Amino acid sequence: QVQLVESGGGLVQAGNSLRLSCVASGSTFSRLNMGWFRQAPGKEREFVAAITGSGTPTYYANSVKGRFTISRDNAKNTVYLQMNSLKPENTAVYYCAARKTSYIGGIAYVSLTTTYDYWGQGTQVTVSS
Repeated sequence: QVQLVESGGGLVQAGNSLRLSCVASGSTFSRLNMGWFRQAPGKEREFVAAITGSGTPTYYANSVKGRFTISRDNAKNTVYLQMNSLKPENTAVYYCAARKTSYIGGIAYVSLTTTYDYWGQGTQVTVSS
């Protein structure tokens, strides 16, 4: 069983940055393909970014490409989401997700919530205008 714990959320002004972290336990981290999703009030959970166990390739939703960066440190069992130039519409609960399958897939595959086996509890990000 894989456990995921997110941290790093908070309240920031538009234009500022935040870095989210997700620590995994219960499995060999380098074998986990990881993703970040978010869910705003009244909306469905949506894909933000994904990364393979080795660190490449990475995938991004078009809405965050160029502003957000996903990375991982396998020695620390941690995946990060660096979020720059934040906008009020980025306000949401951000979730870390993990999948054990070795299949890499493309963005159509990694962007599905059903692709992932494990989820964290989420961390709130609020961007004020």
